[in-house]
Amino acid sequence: QVQLVESGGGLVQAGGSLRLSCAASGRTFSSYAMGWFRQAPGKEREFVAAISWSGSKTYYADSVKGRFTISRDNAKNTVYLQMNSLKPEDTAVYYCAAGTWAGPRDTEYDYWGQGTQVTVSS
Repeated sequence: QVQLVESGGGLVQAGGSLRLSCAASGRTFSSYAMGWFRQAPGKEREFVAAISWSGSKTYYADSVKGRFTISRDNAKNTVYLQMNSLKPEDTAVYYCAAGTWAGPRDTEYDYWGQGTQVTVSS
């Protein structure tokens, strides 16, 4: 069982940066791949980024590639999402998730956080 708690969301102007954190409970955090997803109002949840259990492999949605960076610190049971050059279209609730495979489909993840709101003003 893994419990996930996101933090770091907020209101930022276009072009600004935010860093999201996702703290995990449990001693098995390092065995899970981790992902970030987001859901904007009226839209389906979409994949943002994922990282393998070791941190050696990362994957990004085309819409965030070059602007967002996913990383993890297994000693701190935490995964991060550094978001730079933010755009109004990045506005959404951001969720972290834990699963056995660092894939882009939300069905590949077993545990989810409650989400943190990111709002980017123009």
